[in-house]
Amino acid sequence: MTYQDIHAARFLSRPNRFIARVELDGGEETVHVKNTGRCKELLLPGCTVYLEGSANPQRKTKYDLVAVEKLRPGRSPLLINMDAQAPNRVFGEWMAAGLGVELGLPKPDLLRPETPRGNSRFDFYWEALETMGPPQSRLSGFVRRGGARTRDEECPTGCSESERTLLRRGFVEVKGCTLEEDGRALFPDAPTQRGVKHLRELIACRQAGYEAAVCVVVQMEGMAAFSPNDRTHPEFGAALREAAEAGVKVLAVECAVAPDRLTMTRPVPVVL
Repeated sequence: MTYQDIHAARFLSRPNRFIARVELDGGEETVHVKNTGRCKELLLPGCTVYLEGSANPQRKTKYDLVAVEKLRPGRSPLLINMDAQAPNRVFGEWMAAGLGVELGLPKPDLLRPETPRGNSRFDFYWEALETMGPPQSRLSGFVRRGGARTRDEECPTGCSESERTLLRRGFVEVKGCTLEEDGRALFPDAPTQRGVKHLRELIACRQAGYEAAVCVVVQMEGMAAFSPNDRTHPEFGAALREAAEAGVKVLAVECAVAPDRLTMTRPVPVVL
């Protein structure tokens, strides 16, 4: 994904979770912060932030704060995208392009965002049809896996390879990660009961026969691994491990970050 009309500015303060004051072109500007999280380790007075100009002249704020250079003593700053809406957008692009195949996710025939099931609304629901190769018996039709519909019936003489079709179905919850400590990505940066609830619901999806995954979109580069932030929210870490044991895929993917763009690039090892 890309941004338009990017400006570098100097961060001054954050009066509340929705706005920040920055120095831009020699003057002070109030801007919208596209992340309501704490981000206390990122938004430090004097750090460089990047703003996207708005094309809407009716807005109260002219700019959105979308990225920050994290100050690291003795090291160069780390550029972090902190747009809370970006992870779903880049994941949707990545999934639709079939780039999740190496992590066990298909190139979907259907990819639907914001899909409710049970007591949750998941970020994505997907379906994918896959051929199974030449039939090994006289059974054909849909083969059940991951909540798939079935039609097991005797295959007529001469049935083709395309008649053996697997319908895979699954749910994915996406989490954006902006917290870094010593080269390791951590989530969450604050307690999240909503995140725990989503993990419980993903376990229920898996038990119902669907595939299920949580994908942590790491909004920075150069991370050695991803782990749950047990110090900040041990309940989330416990729920994530429980989900993994129940068959929910736990994925972490790093992004290439520039002030004007964000692109998912490579898997990051998950250490639970």
